[in-house]
Amino acid sequence: MSARKEMPGRLLRLLSLLQSRREWSGHELADRLGVTERTVRRDVERLRSLDYPVTGTTGTAGGYRLGSGTHLPPLQLDDDEAIAVALGLVGAAGGGLSGMADSSMSALAKLEQVLPARLRPQLAAVGSAAEAIPRPGVPQVDPGALAVLARCCRNHEIVAFDYQGRARGATRRRVEPHQLLTLAWRWYLLAFDPERDDWRSFRVDRISSVTPVLHRFTPRVLDGPSYLVESFASAQYQHSVHLTVRASAATVSATFEGIVRGIVEPVDSSTCTVRFSADTPALLLTQVAAIAAVAPFVVDHATPETAALIGRVGDQLKQSFGASGNDQADSERQDADRQADRA
Repeated sequence: MSARKEMPGRLLRLLSLLQSRREWSGHELADRLGVTERTVRRDVERLRSLDYPVTGTTGTAGGYRLGSGTHLPPLQLDDDEAIAVALGLVGAAGGGLSGMADSSMSALAKLEQVLPARLRPQLAAVGSAAEAIPRPGVPQVDPGALAVLARCCRNHEIVAFDYQGRARGATRRRVEPHQLLTLAWRWYLLAFDPERDDWRSFRVDRISSVTPVLHRFTPRVLDGPSYLVESFASAQYQHSVHLTVRASAATVSATFEGIVRGIVEPVDSSTCTVRFSADTPALLLTQVAAIAAVAPFVVDHATPETAALIGRVGDQLKQSFGASGNDQADSERQDADRQADRA
């Protein structure tokens, strides 16, 4: 970490800029740093002397790029960044990425070795006190494929891959990757598909044979998180149920924290309608049960399998809790009789 102490603030800002984008021109870097291009060239040479593999080309189309080296350069993290990385490694060990538990803990140990002494107690506390519990049933994602997709998103490179769709077999797709998102413990790639002239979201655990095409594209503008949540809400699956709920739309929406395969629409200040759609009736049952815990509702429509399951489970719950209620009432009557006898 001694190299960090020798690096002035401008040099750290230059390094941060080089890490944030694939390539910068000398003019752009000079403008961002508020210095001359000659100063940029000198600072680049200083980075190279510290083992940072900064490559450069001359001419009007020339620029600077931070390449990959054979040795890990001095780690450049401030205090908050170091703790954020540590927490991220703990979270990565908990699920979603295949084989990441051991790798994450190994990386956490290496991070502790290169941090300054003042941060090691905090990192040790994070490592010993924090642990992510793996979530059963979460599809595992290949971290290598995820890394390639992330690089293509950052560099605006077209990527091709095989995709195992929900309703169809595997197809070969060629898309403009926009963003990687996590939702409900699953990884999704949001991309623009030129062949379909539309945006598409792909579950990364269903992606294989990822191949960068090495062809750049001009990125399009899209609010990725909002698009993904809305696409789930509007999707039509094999099974569905429509409800009228005697509660406000805000109350019902808050029950699902905005992440649900359904659409909530207000009727008035105290009533709303909800439409759910899912692959199986069991998934719809959990969502309907969550609504039942909030407010009374009426089932306006349900696919036959869904209606049958909801009705069957409702009868079972009524019988079970009804029997329990009768037993409790009998017990209370017996206690009252005993108290009367003692009196």
